[in-house]
Amino acid sequence: MTQTIAITTLGCKANQFDSALMGTCLEGNGFEIVPFHQWADIYVINTCTVTHKADYQSRQLIRRAHRLNPSSLIVVTGCYAQVYPEEVRAVDGVGVILGNAEKTSIANALRNPPTGSRPIVRVGDIEKEREIGEGDVYRFLGHTRALLKIQDGCNASCAYCIIPRARGRSRSLDPRRAITHLQRLGESGFKEVMITGIHLGIYGFDLSPPTSLAELCKEIEGMPASQRIRLSSIEPGDFSPELIQCIASSAKVCHHLHIPMQSGDHDILRRMNRTYDGTFFADLVQTLIHRIPDLNIGVDVIAGFPGEGEKQFRKTYEFLEKSDIGYLHVFPYSRRRGTEAYEFPNQVDPQTKKRRCKALRALGRRKRTAFQQCFLGRELKVLVEAKRDKLTGKLRGYARNYLPVLIEGKDHLMNREVTVLASGLDNGRVLGRVVADTQGHEPK
Repeated sequence: MTQTIAITTLGCKANQFDSALMGTCLEGNGFEIVPFHQWADIYVINTCTVTHKADYQSRQLIRRAHRLNPSSLIVVTGCYAQVYPEEVRAVDGVGVILGNAEKTSIANALRNPPTGSRPIVRVGDIEKEREIGEGDVYRFLGHTRALLKIQDGCNASCAYCIIPRARGRSRSLDPRRAITHLQRLGESGFKEVMITGIHLGIYGFDLSPPTSLAELCKEIEGMPASQRIRLSSIEPGDFSPELIQCIASSAKVCHHLHIPMQSGDHDILRRMNRTYDGTFFADLVQTLIHRIPDLNIGVDVIAGFPGEGEKQFRKTYEFLEKSDIGYLHVFPYSRRRGTEAYEFPNQVDPQTKKRRCKALRALGRRKRTAFQQCFLGRELKVLVEAKRDKLTGKLRGYARNYLPVLIEGKDHLMNREVTVLASGLDNGRVLGRVVADTQGHEPK
């Protein structure tokens, strides 16, 4: 009898790709993939550990799976399993614990399930990994856009971040393999691929001969496939002149960038072990806006890092208020055991962090609205998703610069890029009317 497996994912785009890779591998080995909320023989929880909240959510998902089927085999993998396997082992119901390197061989692990009451733990030394986990992933169920992880690991030493302990050193996918995967994703019908990694901007530095993200983007530009390419988060110091020129001149790479800023205060950035200051970041934003037309820049910011007083917070707030960015991702500082900042004095109390996050998120909403208003009355290239918006029943999609758009239209427009005239705003999204498809024909 075919065994059913349900997979759920917490965390970043790289983790989402890893889950898709596991799902493809398991389907190829005769398992049937079912939604996580359903009864299943096996549950796989691909965890995150970037914050305490992510750890808590991971444990909650384990318990949910155990309630759905108390006799199921529960497999826990991902960053929480890699860094804190003993904590995972202590949660009732866990049968197998796999580290981030071991998740790629999940099918082998399931051939010999645990026979006793103690979980099987297969968590290796991630620091020793020198190869990126790779496989053919051409199905992303329920998604119009595909993911391709071309880099894993991080060589930085940010004081607040546990991820180097969870992902190891930087390692990159051979560019020829990356191009092959992109071609096959295009052949599978995906009109957009997000290229992702943990420290994407240093892609290729570890290869022999070395290469770069800019060089890969040049190769992508020469591919016959017409799919859109979106880049995931890139560190401020990784924007070489060559990379900026590639994005600015590309017909494929979307004019949308997500950049982790974390703070606008020089002293806090130094304590974080970030490799730039506020002046550098401000100059970078202006350079990118000037060089790349209609660019939408999203920014990560951390509130309440140890030593952040009201003066430092106001400096960050005012910096963002004046900056030409499109939206914010706001995170309260989470004290992670095993990081340098865990031992720092002057930890900020939870209520203060909550208040600062609230203020930054309100600012983020205003920045988002202001950016969207700039495009009213203009035409946007929108990739229509395969599902309608639940609240309005309208078609939904994203413009090339990541503006969320709602449009009237029939289902035949799904998974197609259409030209939309932006006419208004509705609860954080742009309203638009289809004026042509990608071939320039009038809509039916």
